[in-house]
Amino acid sequence: MWVVWRGQLCRALWGSRAPDASSRPRSAEAGSLPAPRCWSCGIALPAPGGLPRFCPACQALQPPESQPDLFRLMDCDRSFNINVQQLQQRFRSLQRSLHPDYFSQRPQKERDFSEQHSSLVNRAYQTLLSPLRRGLYLLELNGVELAKGTDSDIDVEFLKEIMEINETLAEPNNEAKIEEIESFIEVKREELTKDVSKAFERDDLQEAKKLLAKMKYFENLEDKVKSKKNPS
Repeated sequence: MWVVWRGQLCRALWGSRAPDASSRPRSAEAGSLPAPRCWSCGIALPAPGGLPRFCPACQALQPPESQPDLFRLMDCDRSFNINVQQLQQRFRSLQRSLHPDYFSQRPQKERDFSEQHSSLVNRAYQTLLSPLRRGLYLLELNGVELAKGTDSDIDVEFLKEIMEINETLAEPNNEAKIEEIESFIEVKREELTKDVSKAFERDDLQEAKKLLAKMKYFENLEDKVKSKKNPS
């Protein structure tokens, strides 16, 4: 029963991306790192390829990669423009396939791995679903990070605008203004998302970085608006 279900799971994980010859186990070449081995039976494993993998001999679920490619995991092209519907379908498929309930009769180590995979899938989904987090992840993959604690890449007029909005949000009894600010934030986020997309299409990472920094300010404002409308 486990072997049959495991075969169904592998088809769900790979989808249309069948493993090619490069993913088969092979002996280590001179100067290369030794092939990883199954924690359960010890045989050499195929290259991971960013996807959850099972031992071809004993069918044991293997641990997640330490630094997986989230785009590959979620079956998405490495691009700022992704098919959100396809992402959502992939997420649901992986969550069902890797649910800890399926591993309830497996060894504790394997149950732990299933939980780790589920957590990773959640993180990947949240990262790629959000335009801001998706853009920041793309920058990270290209070795570019937003500078922390500095506004050196942001123009002064933009910072003044953000400051004025923050001051308005701090005013008491300003429900009408909050609704206005909420609509303004939504419009600006849509504009910035389009501009970020164009920057990535031009491979202009520095421009994308500046735009994502601005988008981050508007996300912070959005959180403040939500807190103002729904105080805890």
